[in-house]
Amino acid sequence: MAASLTRESEEFLSWLAVERGRAANTLAAYRRDLRAYEEFLSGRGLGLGDVTEPVVEDYVAFLRAAGRKPASVARALVAVRSLHRFSLDEGATTTDPTDQVGVPRVPQGLPKVLSEAEVESLLNAVVGEDAVARRDRAILELLYGGGLRISELVGLSLGDLSLDDGYLRAFGKGSKERVVPVGRWAREAVQAWLAPAGRGAMVPNRWARRGDAEAVFLNQRGGRLSRQGAWAIVRAYGDQVGLGERLTPHVLRHSCATHMLEHGADVRLVQELLGHASIATTQVYTRVSPELWRQQYEQAHPRARFSKAR
Repeated sequence: MAASLTRESEEFLSWLAVERGRAANTLAAYRRDLRAYEEFLSGRGLGLGDVTEPVVEDYVAFLRAAGRKPASVARALVAVRSLHRFSLDEGATTTDPTDQVGVPRVPQGLPKVLSEAEVESLLNAVVGEDAVARRDRAILELLYGGGLRISELVGLSLGDLSLDDGYLRAFGKGSKERVVPVGRWAREAVQAWLAPAGRGAMVPNRWARRGDAEAVFLNQRGGRLSRQGAWAIVRAYGDQVGLGERLTPHVLRHSCATHMLEHGADVRLVQELLGHASIATTQVYTRVSPELWRQQYEQAHPRARFSKAR
């Protein structure tokens, strides 16, 4: 059994949950990072109020020496910094030892993206009209067609669908709700899955858990499909067409965004589709296709194109 956190850390996590409305996955990540930090402090005989700036810097060095990647170190420092600021605001401590500690620079990598031909090959890999094939086809079409996160996909309930109008309601990070358009291919795939020969064939005689009856996607035991189950489905078809570890559910989301931009979609429209809080998050996709943006620049700017011979 994992060691419990100190009272200060538990109060901080409660504040995040109640006052800031942080999601369960976010709280779990904070808990892991704070547990590691407290173990580090305990090994040096220190409490939260004993921490100084050099101690925090030593902790950052300790994480790096342990082989943690820059993004992981930065995330851990966010949790530590938030805890100390909360402690200061609550009057439990008189200083914030993290105030002058710099956040490790995280290299900005480009998202992994499939070509349109590779996506087509993946979607065509689902054959047959049995219940499993209908479900899997709908999953792949929605992940790519709607740019959904895997958690948003498996969290869908029947009441979230409005297929006649071509929309669904997704709940993203922090339970933020957004409306996502459903294109023709995805709509037809979902309708085929919801037919008696699809989802109806997986409905159990008795629902094992409350809420499963409303789940859009079911596993073969008749329960709501889990994130791990959906992830395995995506990977299986990826292996089948030779994509291997290049393919994850999130790669389909990246591919959706990039392909839309390549076909002329406005970056703010893509931001709304993906549910990004900041347009800066969406703009990373613009760097995937520099040729596209060069062409658009030359088309739009009056002095960008080469003039004809004078």
